[in-house]
Amino acid sequence: MSPGVFDEHVLCVKREDVFPDGAWHGFVADGLDRYQRLIREESFFMPRRDVEDDPAYQQVIPYVVFRHADRYFLTRRLKASSEKRLRQQYSLGVGGHINPGDLENGDPVLDGLKREFEEEVEYAGDFQATLLGLINDDSSPVSKVHLALAFLVDGSTPDIAIRETDKLAGELLTLEEMRIFYLEMESWSQIVYDRLLQEP
Repeated sequence: MSPGVFDEHVLCVKREDVFPDGAWHGFVADGLDRYQRLIREESFFMPRRDVEDDPAYQQVIPYVVFRHADRYFLTRRLKASSEKRLRQQYSLGVGGHINPGDLENGDPVLDGLKREFEEEVEYAGDFQATLLGLINDDSSPVSKVHLALAFLVDGSTPDIAIRETDKLAGELLTLEEMRIFYLEMESWSQIVYDRLLQEP
């Protein structure tokens, strides 16, 4: 992790506030109003270095799943990816931390989501993000300190491309076509994939 990334301030909530009755695992689509209210009213910024390995805090990550028709944008982190712990893995979502600059327009989650999306991909179509649910996964050190808000963007055009092609590769695939990559997906993507299979 570069010093610049290590010094950034990221939006967090206390783990005990998110999980007052003990942590659940996987995907949750119920009670979203409570979680959104919690993030709006009880979140705060902390230096990433102080929370990166401390599960007492959950770093809030907007996680965008892009879909056009019946195809979803699947990316793969290449060897040049800055996140060493996730290299070579496939991802169904594009996301990242929320920073203080994302407060400028009043909604840090949606503004952070859009900024991260635009940093990662080139896409000129309509952008309307719908919250699908929350993801919690305590099975790895990376995911244990992060709380994902999974959003779905139904794209008006299939014209989407990776910006940093040395770090990521990506293509639009149906859920059936990407099934062969399931075991190589990062955990959040496996959880989202399982959820999307249940969609009518």
